[in-house]
Amino acid sequence: MNAVELFPTLRNLTRADKLKVMQFLVSELSRDEEPSLEQGATYPIWSPLNSHAAAHQLAQLLESDE
Repeated sequence: MNAVELFPTLRNLTRADKLKVMQFLVSELSRDEEPSLEQGATYPIWSPLNSHAAAHQLAQLLESDE
């Protein structure tokens, strides 16, 4: 069943049921967007530690703001 086939059924729902359908769909979409982390896997994380270029750029920004 595709979305177009669902439309007539959805159209006949009460306002409360339409809201429930919307909440369900929003919940499903947000669940799909959540990053999933696998147990035991390693993931790179960027850190400004030892980033001399970033420190230099920040120093320039701070100096220019004064």
